Amino acid sequence: MCGIVGIYGIQEAVRYTLLGLHALQHRGQEGVGVAWVDGDKIHTEKSLGLVSDFARKIKYPRESQIAVGHIRYSTSGKADIMNIQPVVINGFEIKTAICHNGNFVNFFSLRKSLEENGAVFTTDMDTEVLAHLIMGAKGDFLTRLLFALGKVKGAYSLVIMTPDSLYGIRDPFGFRPLCLGRIKNAYVIASETCALDVIGAEFIREIEPGEIVKISKDGIESEKIKKQNPQQKRECIFELIYFARPDSIVFQKQVWEVRKELGRMLAKEHPCEDADIVTPVPDSGLFAAMGYAEESKIPFFYALTRSHYIGRTFIEPSSSERKEEVRLKLNPIKGVVQGKKIVLVDDSIVRGTTSRKIVKMLKDAGAKEVHMRISSPPIKFPCYYGIDTPSKGELIASSHSIEEIKNFIGCDSLGYLSVEGMLKAVENSLGNEPGKLEKPSFCTACFTGDYPIPPEDSEFIMQLRLFRDF
Repeated sequence: MCGIVGIYGIQEAVRYTLLGLHALQHRGQEGVGVAWVDGDKIHTEKSLGLVSDFARKIKYPRESQIAVGHIRYSTSGKADIMNIQPVVINGFEIKTAICHNGNFVNFFSLRKSLEENGAVFTTDMDTEVLAHLIMGAKGDFLTRLLFALGKVKGAYSLVIMTPDSLYGIRDPFGFRPLCLGRIKNAYVIASETCALDVIGAEFIREIEPGEIVKISKDGIESEKIKKQNPQQKRECIFELIYFARPDSIVFQKQVWEVRKELGRMLAKEHPCEDADIVTPVPDSGLFAAMGYAEESKIPFFYALTRSHYIGRTFIEPSSSERKEEVRLKLNPIKGVVQGKKIVLVDDSIVRGTTSRKIVKMLKDAGAKEVHMRISSPPIKFPCYYGIDTPSKGELIASSHSIEEIKNFIGCDSLGYLSVEGMLKAVENSLGNEPGKLEKPSFCTACFTGDYPIPPEDSEFIMQLRLFRDF
């Protein structure tokens, strides 16, 4: 999971790009990079850390009208500045900058083939494979791009710039979100609509699965990737459950409403009738807890206060950092929890270590009972499409029963939303245009093991883990 932004046709495009990236900071905290046209080449600036720190230091030309940017959350490639995007080419024939959200599942076989034919790689990122494929093709840029996209498999939402154009691309399955907006006479492409909101851009529409949108002085053009099958759409349901900001519209759904509906369904499937209060794990469980409280008629309270100077623990680049930051991020409100039977709502349990610490905090603060409710099914299978769960060994539900997970976490009861309940809740939730929505078709592989694109071989799985910096 990463965040990407592209701007075309407005003065200070780099500044607008940085504002958009700041709105997408929840999608990655490891590093940030931007690129823009500088004379006869494309210039890029990159840094480890957060957008706010980067933006204070970077110097850029205010007259630049095309820019792209990327927030890094590593799934392929070590946590190193060399692996921060955009990937930039400044060749004689091709000048481009590429920002990628997702994973190419045939990355290693493609890289091996390219290296055997003389390609030299300077990063560990799968995105660089796409750059080499574009450079090795013939024809104009769009022809080269179509050739390269015909070779890669997996999840990709892309923003790509050339000296005179901006491209937005989603893979035929549509795993990761990408949207199109307008500000004045300029256009914006971004991972989520919250990035459009922060810069004052109007949301036009989502870029469709399998679509290439080109923006240039000639306006907007759209083209489909060859061999597109309209029935194969598999948008990542975890975007709606966890990744996306609640104020975004993703996959034609208002994210906050999806999460409330998941909470309502959870209350129906796993009631806790004698509980005193419902409380969320901030901020991930907030709207699901609201829905649970409304459906169950149990009072909603904030029982945990969160430090907003700490990022999202799930997407920290190492397990040791995740463990350290849980203690700094949350603190119970003793006056709320003392002597209470609490329903604690969160959106997911991945490794179980964070949930265990939170339950202990509440009980140490005087909670009589803690009943944990999860607004998604157990995550049993690794994701190969851009989420940091490539090893089954890291997923507690892959090898433990719900009773065993309950005992590990230390809660008094544990209830997960069913797969059927999850899909029904998402389908029932509000969309951007009620009555005009397609029937949803989601990737649920992390819950069911039903992979739309299985990894080609065991080398991909092994190398994906080796490239992570644990």
